[in-house]
Amino acid sequence: MSSSPGASSARTQLTALAEAGFPAPWRHARGEFSGAARPAAVLILFGVLDGLPSDHHAQAEAVRDDLDVLLLARATTLRSHAGQVAFPGGRADDGESMVEAALREAEEETGLDPSGVEVLGEFDPLPMPVSNHVVTPVLGWWAKPTPVGVVDEAESSHVFRAPVADLLDPASRVTVVARDGHRTYRGPGFQFSDGTTTHLVWGFTGGILDALFDALGWTEEWDRTRELELRR
Repeated sequence: MSSSPGASSARTQLTALAEAGFPAPWRHARGEFSGAARPAAVLILFGVLDGLPSDHHAQAEAVRDDLDVLLLARATTLRSHAGQVAFPGGRADDGESMVEAALREAEEETGLDPSGVEVLGEFDPLPMPVSNHVVTPVLGWWAKPTPVGVVDEAESSHVFRAPVADLLDPASRVTVVARDGHRTYRGPGFQFSDGTTTHLVWGFTGGILDALFDALGWTEEWDRTRELELRR
């Protein structure tokens, strides 16, 4: 499946983006870097995760109906970012590179075989002040997909594929407004259904996807005045 022309084209564009580099902080990053912040990494893994097509047909030629990105829903019992949709990832161990950390965490959280992941590159780190981390996004292509699922229910409640074309669908795009006391967050969001569950991707993960899609030229025009308000 991963050798189809569309998959190859998407991989080529992702590789070129990784090689060009992505300056930090990205436009949706919130907060400043702190000397006490702990290093962490997330794996942004694209590929053909299964044979199920997207519902939306993307305008970008590279985005075929079978192109996916791997996401998970964090457990609702976690102290930070509880219940939010995220990339696989977590804190780096001492002496561990960001690539090693991203692959290890992805294996621990989703059960994927890291030997099937082709690492395309890593981007500049981003601040995540809510949990006091500085996070390096690692971009990967799933050359040899393996089964994935929830490994530890204390960490995540759901592991799933997100069809990229469905994320790009203008009907899926919203501006998320989250209020927490006197603070207000406003940023890009993606709301879509996998047939059984409606997922909302926003915050750190939504900002990364939004910036990536723009940089790749995949973004489709959407109504940025359509807001979804979250009360926390």
